Amino acid sequence: MQTTTHEGIEEKLWRIVQRILCWGVLLFLVLPLLVIVPLSFNEGSFLLYPMTGFSLRWYQEFFSSAEWLRSVRNSFIVAPAATVIATVLGTIASIGLTRAKFRGKTLLQALMLSPMIVPVIIVAVSTYLYFLPLGLSDGFFGLILVHAALGAPFVVITVSATLEGFDHRLAQASASLGAGPLTTFHRVVLPVIAPGVISGALFAFANSFDEVVVTLFLAGPQQVTLPRQMFAGIRENISPTIAAAATLLLLFSIGLLATLETLRRRAERMRMQPSH
Repeated sequence: MQTTTHEGIEEKLWRIVQRILCWGVLLFLVLPLLVIVPLSFNEGSFLLYPMTGFSLRWYQEFFSSAEWLRSVRNSFIVAPAATVIATVLGTIASIGLTRAKFRGKTLLQALMLSPMIVPVIIVAVSTYLYFLPLGLSDGFFGLILVHAALGAPFVVITVSATLEGFDHRLAQASASLGAGPLTTFHRVVLPVIAPGVISGALFAFANSFDEVVVTLFLAGPQQVTLPRQMFAGIRENISPTIAAAATLLLLFSIGLLATLETLRRRAERMRMQPSH
């Protein structure tokens, strides 16, 4: 009896320690992100505490600046285009790799995931040297292609993980009933792997939207994205406008995560519903 009570106390203490550690790690990761938010409302002209007063001055400057608005527009040109390309190519690659069996499959998978492993600075320098003779180093097209290559591994990972639990006999049954490959994919495969496709697309979008190293090498003066504009602002003139831009980016990222969670729960509810 005493042993059981002792084990119960140890289990409760261990749970308390786990919770403290989890909250400690969470605060360690989140607090640096939240520190910048109050500074975006600072009345002073320096990114320093203590704050001298509350003001929306830096948000007004952000939305009235042609440079900042152009960078936002460029980000919403590059990121969606790169996301579409990365999602299409990553989904096709995932389906092919999951269904096919051939020699060198593991090597091919490693090559597809290499953009996640190779340092971004190496990718930036190599693509710059390759695109320069082709005239793609100072334009949207080359930047979108590289961002799509950087985002495709996220789609490959998420879609491949979803396909691991897919019953391929459903696709075979659809084909045996006379459905073509496109109809089978649209009616049978896609509804099942949709959560993985959407998750990969959101990760690819976030990766492209936040990327700065490749953009420094491949973007011209007219293709400056929001992260590059923030980087230039830090180097040239540290202004609280950067804090306002960072706060808006943080809110945008939270919105992406909320959307991802909503879609995940919706897909889970659809799977739990009984079929008629």
